[in-house]
Amino acid sequence: MRFEKPVTGGPCWTELGTRDLPGTERFYTELFGWRPQMDQREEMGGYTIAHLGDAPVAGLVPLGEETAPVAWYVTFAVADVDAAVAKVGAAGGSVVMEAGDVPDMGRFAAASDPDGAPFQLWQDRGFAGAGLLNAPGALGWVELLTRAPERAKLFYPEVFGWSVNASERYTRWGIGGAEFGGMVTMDEKFPPEVPAHWLPYFAVEDVDDTARVAAEAGGAILMEPTTVPEGPRIAVLRDPQGAVFGVYSAGQEG
Repeated sequence: MRFEKPVTGGPCWTELGTRDLPGTERFYTELFGWRPQMDQREEMGGYTIAHLGDAPVAGLVPLGEETAPVAWYVTFAVADVDAAVAKVGAAGGSVVMEAGDVPDMGRFAAASDPDGAPFQLWQDRGFAGAGLLNAPGALGWVELLTRAPERAKLFYPEVFGWSVNASERYTRWGIGGAEFGGMVTMDEKFPPEVPAHWLPYFAVEDVDDTARVAAEAGGAILMEPTTVPEGPRIAVLRDPQGAVFGVYSAGQEG
């Protein structure tokens, strides 16, 4: 990700739905050095913000519904949530949660693209999102995994105004010349029950060491550390509850 703070149209936040908040806090604190802090307002339902120093970097959401999946979600910044929701529908996506206000922070909605990949929309009204991007322990890249790549290439530029840099190997998303994410086509290697989704990647100092720590802390390594041709060293991990995320060598994004 070639910007250090959120920009309109780009990823501004990522949050994890969890059924074991204390265990989740322990795992990611050991992995990334996060400092979790719960919002004490009753209406926030135990929402917890993870910090690096004083900078907010991710959200941890206690799940109340048994059917709600334990998973990471990516949030994109928009100037007007209601206008963005209208664009989602016009472009063939779906609204999962209608726009609503978060007191003293912003306006929020949840949506999904034409292939069903969920994502979130955020309008800053006091809280811009991540105070740090592309630094060790912080969000640095987002990746769409989809079975409908051609539809995605039309949908996301229509909703967010993204540029599309597609090659035979990989498709990259950008804003104003700054690339912040990519797209992978889900083929037969992916079990059919795995839905389309957005995968957040966090920057780390040492991918191999982070993968080792994750495994020792009760997580799992889904993709062993590997160096992408002309790209960074990456790994895909799963936390003890089953949420999947990626890591990459800090400073080697894009």
